[in-house]
Amino acid sequence: MATYTLPELPYDYAALEPVINPQIIELHHDKHHAAYVKGANDTLEQLEEARDKEAWGAINGLQKNLAFHLSGHILHSIYWHNMTGDGGGEPLAADGVGDLADAITESFGSFAGFKSQLTKAAATTQGSGWGVLAYEPVSGRLIVEQVYDHQGNVGQGSTPILVFDAWEHAFYLQYKNQKVDFIEAMWAVVNWQDVAKRYAAAKERADVLLLAP
Repeated sequence: MATYTLPELPYDYAALEPVINPQIIELHHDKHHAAYVKGANDTLEQLEEARDKEAWGAINGLQKNLAFHLSGHILHSIYWHNMTGDGGGEPLAADGVGDLADAITESFGSFAGFKSQLTKAAATTQGSGWGVLAYEPVSGRLIVEQVYDHQGNVGQGSTPILVFDAWEHAFYLQYKNQKVDFIEAMWAVVNWQDVAKRYAAAKERADVLLLAP
């Protein structure tokens, strides 16, 4: 049995129109995300074979492949739930996400400052990557990370709670080479209820993994 499986989408392919068209959602989920799941499972099998044979000549490549595919699977699994056709705007206490709204203001000075930083981080990622809002448990604050590929340039232990996919396969069929237009449009489909749940969960488990008491 495979260790990792492709999750079902929480909505149909057309649910995020006009921000993301159905063709992109279908290809992105059914092809690209599925490839990361397969890649992670295949790499685990190759590592098992290497252990059985004590054949470690390819260990560096295998470890890199595992990090790449597994991180791609995890980030995409968050990505689908971070979006909703009924989303957008900004998190407000009136909508039951006041703790998240307060944390954003405390960490970035204002929602506008946070939105600007995450937009720029995602839109200016060199090559392929992500813009990520993450909970950083050592400081107990939120940070923006600029992730290269799926796994590079991240703070160890930080938990992603909102992710913007800036790979070309996420937008090119609709937005061509205008990555910044796609990132700016993404704000209209952010599912703040999902982000708030992830923030609460990250805070609850923050003190059990990092740093000796």
